[in-house]
Amino acid sequence: MANHELSEQEIVRRKSLEALRERGIDPYPAAEYPVTGHTREIKENFKDGEEPLREVTVAGRIMSRRIMGKASFMELQDADGRIQVYVSRDDICPGDDKEFYNVVFKKLLDIGDFIGVKGYVFRTQMGEITIHAQEITVLAKSLRPLPVVKMKDGKAYDAFTDPELRYRQRYVDLVVNPGVRDIFVKRTKMFNSMREYFNAHGYLEVDTPVLQSIPGGASARPFITHHNALDIPLYLRIANELFLKRLIVGGFEGVYEFSRNFRNEGMDRTHNPEFTAMEIYVPYKDYNWMMDFTEKMLEKIALDVNGTTKVQFGDHEIDFKPPYPRITMRDAILDKTGFDINGKSEEELRSFCRQAGIDTDPSMGKGKLIDEIFGEKCEGSYIQPTFIIDYPIEMSPLTKRHRENPELTERFELMVNGKELANAYSELNDPIDQYERFVEQMRLADKGDDEAMVIDADFIRALEYGMPPTSGMGIGMDRLAMLLTGQPTIQEVLLFPQMRPEKKQVKEEEGAEGEAAGESNKE
Repeated sequence: MANHELSEQEIVRRKSLEALRERGIDPYPAAEYPVTGHTREIKENFKDGEEPLREVTVAGRIMSRRIMGKASFMELQDADGRIQVYVSRDDICPGDDKEFYNVVFKKLLDIGDFIGVKGYVFRTQMGEITIHAQEITVLAKSLRPLPVVKMKDGKAYDAFTDPELRYRQRYVDLVVNPGVRDIFVKRTKMFNSMREYFNAHGYLEVDTPVLQSIPGGASARPFITHHNALDIPLYLRIANELFLKRLIVGGFEGVYEFSRNFRNEGMDRTHNPEFTAMEIYVPYKDYNWMMDFTEKMLEKIALDVNGTTKVQFGDHEIDFKPPYPRITMRDAILDKTGFDINGKSEEELRSFCRQAGIDTDPSMGKGKLIDEIFGEKCEGSYIQPTFIIDYPIEMSPLTKRHRENPELTERFELMVNGKELANAYSELNDPIDQYERFVEQMRLADKGDDEAMVIDADFIRALEYGMPPTSGMGIGMDRLAMLLTGQPTIQEVLLFPQMRPEKKQVKEEEGAEGEAAGESNKE
């Protein structure tokens, strides 16, 4: 049943649907269709002069048709690409019954319909590898017309390019826009390559809770929900760090997880409220080891996904080949601003922010102020992969103090194309120090910082049982996918990015609420 006003084309397609049924053709058959070949493989393996000609059975969407009397050509699209199909009335219609070709094929099938084709492969006089159809099976009737990209002088017109529509109707985007599918194929290759790298080192992939009683492991605003049976608030995880560290306490020799995280914050070209991160924790290692490990990992992934360590991103060619420069946070800010953060008080940092035109608010402590300075004045200038290391202790409540300077921590962030890609620590494993850091975070919360961490008493208890020296690293998988596929927005590498409700949907919901209120008043 339609939930919208039908267009003229949709009305015609529904009539065709009924006409198929009247002729005894099920437009949505349940039986398995025996596919024996796919478009790319058929083209790659075709050999001129080979006898007998190869017989194949393929399935896919009709993407174009040229009706020419007793014979026609159409283009069929499957998961691998497109292939031309030649359809002769006399070949697909048995005996004198020509209705299937004259009525079903020519009039009742449309662009976008799924069909199965059984036939043999040949090359036309124009040189195109083609399937000569001997049998056609209707597999699924399309009731909405696909956007048709019109070509003129080599340029596309009426293309399905509006981002709002593309992201909202990704299923259409994948069908009509060549190249979109490749982005997500590369994304999967990226995950597989990283997983292979970790598994080869003997590390264990695990799953940890998405619903958490305490939103820990990062400084971020969580989504809050309620568990009815337990009558307690729960939070969608903002990070999985604290659970993975518990597993190191438990004795694992290295664990990692691809985690779906949720942060109730802004949306822009590089942020989605739901995103994928990878975190890995390895005992008896430190952040220096992790930098070497990360460089080699990214080099492997780039080669596996693109066949080269170099990727083109806008005007920049980015090279993931190690080694990457390592610059302290202090030196980065000093180099870009001339301001030395070493030994500065909160008020001195706030004063510099005012002079430099950096927005602040009273809830920001020293860590947040330094983070704002770096973000505004430094971060965007690091295009090639660069490790920013040795962060002030106020910025890193879960990080071990620097072995040479207790005012700093053993932390790095990997900057690529002006954005943070990875974040890593020599992990804090002193339970007393960790508790004091949590207390300091609570003081920031009292000042109004709604991203400050809360005290996780069970995590402190776990550390009190003893956690060995450990290095941990988190990497934004969506941002890495953006870099490896050259996409300027996170929405391009998420199959279904978060969108505002459609205007029509909002109006319908408001109308439904009004009707409900009316019914309530009647009662």
